[in-house]
Amino acid sequence: MAAHAAECYQVFVGQSPRIRQLSRQIVRLSRTRWPVLLLGETGTGKEVAARAIHASGGQGPFVPIDCSALVGPLMESELFGHAKGSFTGAILQKTGLIEAANGGTAFLDEIGELPLDMQVKLLRVLQEKEFRPVGSLTAKRSDFRVIAATNRDLAREVAEGRFRRDLYYRLNVVTVRLPPLRERKEDIPLLIDHFLSRHGATSRLTQETLEVMMSYEWPGNVRELENCVHRLLAIDPGPLVEMHDLPSAVQNHGRQKAYEGGQGERKEEAGARKGPREAEEVIPLAEVERRAILHALRVTKGDRATAAQLLGIGRTTLYRKLKEYLLEEVEEAAS
Repeated sequence: MAAHAAECYQVFVGQSPRIRQLSRQIVRLSRTRWPVLLLGETGTGKEVAARAIHASGGQGPFVPIDCSALVGPLMESELFGHAKGSFTGAILQKTGLIEAANGGTAFLDEIGELPLDMQVKLLRVLQEKEFRPVGSLTAKRSDFRVIAATNRDLAREVAEGRFRRDLYYRLNVVTVRLPPLRERKEDIPLLIDHFLSRHGATSRLTQETLEVMMSYEWPGNVRELENCVHRLLAIDPGPLVEMHDLPSAVQNHGRQKAYEGGQGERKEEAGARKGPREAEEVIPLAEVERRAILHALRVTKGDRATAAQLLGIGRTTLYRKLKEYLLEEVEEAAS
C-alpha cells in the first residue's frame, strides 16, 4: 500500500497547495470503497483522478462509462448488455459495461448527462447490485465501486428536476473538487516541462512566452495547456519558443496584455500632468479593433492571411474590417 500511495502523489504534476491536498485525498480514498463524486471543469483531470483512486486500491477492472455518449435506443444495451435475438441486429449475446465492472470500478463520466429513465435503472443497480440484460428474463449480479464525475452543478440539476435526488445522494458520499488551472497557475511551468520532456523535447520558453502563458486563463484547463504544448512540438519552433509560436488565442491574450500595459503607463504619465477627471481616457471599441488590425498587418508585413490567423478571425472578416475602417488605402500607401 505504501508503494501505491507514493505512485498516487506523482499522478498530478504540480506543487501547489490545491494539488497537494488533492493527492492526499486520493491516497485516503484508495483505501476505501465509498462512492466518490468528482466535480470540476472540463479538462481538469477527473478521469486521471478516478484512475488514480482505483489503481491505488488495486482491485479488479477499471471501466470508464461516458454517459454523454449513451444516446439512442442502444443506450440500455451498452450499459446492461443484451440477450441473443432480443432485438433486430442482436445476433450474439453482449456483455454490458455494468457487468464488465464487476469486482472493480465503474467510472461514470459526465453523469449529469444521463437521461432520467436511465438514472432509475442505474439507481437500482447501485442499490440491489443486480440488473437484467435487454431481452433476458434472468437477473445478473455486479458488485463494483462507483466513481462519478461531472462539470455540472448537480445540486442545481436536482432542484430543477433534471437529476434524481435519490441517485444524487447515492453518488455524493465523498465529494472531490478538482481545481481549474487558473487557480493553480504556479503549476504551469512544471506542467509545460512535463509535457515537453514526455516527448523528449529540449525546447525552452523565452521569459516573455512563459509570462504570457502564466497570465492566460486557460479555459480548457490542463487539457488545453497540453494541446498547446503538442502544437509547439508539431511546428518544431527550435531551441527557443517565442510568443509567435503559441496558439492564436494565447497570442491575442499576450498582445492585449502588452497593449493594456502600455496604455497604463501612458495613463500614469498623463495623470501626473492632468486632473483626475481628465486622466480617465476611454478608447472606443472600434478604435481598439482598428489599432489591433494595423498592428497585425505591420507584424506580418502585410500578409493578410497570417494577420487574420494572429487576430483569431477569418480572412473574410479581416477584409470586411479593412473596408469598414478604410484601412485598405492606408495599407496601399504604406506599401
